[in-house]
Amino acid sequence: MSLRLAIEGPVATLLIDRADKRNAFDMAMWEALPTLVAEAVAAPAARVLVVRASQAGGAFCAGADIRELLANKDDPAWRAANQAAINRAQSELARAAIPTLAFVEGDCVGGGCGIAMACDLRVATPAARFGITPAKLGLVYPLHDVKLLVDLVGPGQAKRMLYTGALIDAAEALRIGLVEQVDDSPEALVADLVAASPHSVRHLKSFVRRVLDGQAADDAETLATFAAAFEGPDFLEGTSAFVERRKPEFGQ
Repeated sequence: MSLRLAIEGPVATLLIDRADKRNAFDMAMWEALPTLVAEAVAAPAARVLVVRASQAGGAFCAGADIRELLANKDDPAWRAANQAAINRAQSELARAAIPTLAFVEGDCVGGGCGIAMACDLRVATPAARFGITPAKLGLVYPLHDVKLLVDLVGPGQAKRMLYTGALIDAAEALRIGLVEQVDDSPEALVADLVAASPHSVRHLKSFVRRVLDGQAADDAETLATFAAAFEGPDFLEGTSAFVERRKPEFGQ
């Protein structure tokens, strides 16, 4: 299997493990990703999912397996199944119930960039490079992934990346909002995510997704979620810790 899930306490890690192909995704990997994300979300102790390459310093993901695409270009049924698998993988990663973070150490290109963008947060090392290259291959990027890009960097920068297929470095990615942090390790940000109230983060993530999907005003469900938080154990622990000037210790 070219994808592996490892869980240590509150941190689940989805490892991309196909270094001989620069971690390019084939059909089997696209199909496997939703199941592994679901396993991470279902793990009782898991509070964050980190997506990264299994080998430090290598490519994060070179995108879709171009040789596989070429081999199946004349098979409409395969192409439809592949598109469905990609769309499902990206959609379910973007909507995972726990926070997700992509740690990008090397090249993050095409579909690999889509995987990183589907995560909530992105940390890149200074050596990382990003590019969305369908325009160099005569292909079209999935609409879902185009929206992820536009949501992050705005339409102008999205057009620049999509139309040219150019690679940008980590500093440029940070400047335009494609990544949130340039660092040699994601550990500090992961620790902050783990320390936060899982109840708050879970619902705040769902609220952000509602906004990204077009909702602009509260409805009965969001109002009820806001009100119910005052009756929950995380509110009691968080406010007690604040008054007592200590770090809160939230449960699962």
